[in-house]
Amino acid sequence: MSVESWKRKAKQLKKETYALYLAYKDPRTPWYAKVFLAFVIGYVFSPIDPIPDFIPVVGLLDEMVVVPVGVIIARKMIPEEVLDECREQAALQQDKPVNRAAGVVIVAIWLLLAALAVVVASQMVLG
Repeated sequence: MSVESWKRKAKQLKKETYALYLAYKDPRTPWYAKVFLAFVIGYVFSPIDPIPDFIPVVGLLDEMVVVPVGVIIARKMIPEEVLDECREQAALQQDKPVNRAAGVVIVAIWLLLAALAVVVASQMVLG
């Protein structure tokens, strides 16, 4: 596969993931699909990569296997008419600029959690 083919597939996966996010918000989506979608969407859009990409082979494994499998499973849980509508909305939204404020909020939350973990760990060691 060429680099352009990979880029096209990555863009398509991003659009499909956004459609799943929209399906998550739709009241016609079953509760169990929403729970699963929360994990998949959180994993995809988190600025923190649980397996860093610089680790040979395993670093890219999550993007190449875990995310697509999660998307496939989630698609099967959502009614087809809901998913079709959400795909149309995702296509319209794809050209809009990225919300950087949301990324800043997510990073801030991760940093606060890390600081809390350090404080708790130091309390356990000292006391």
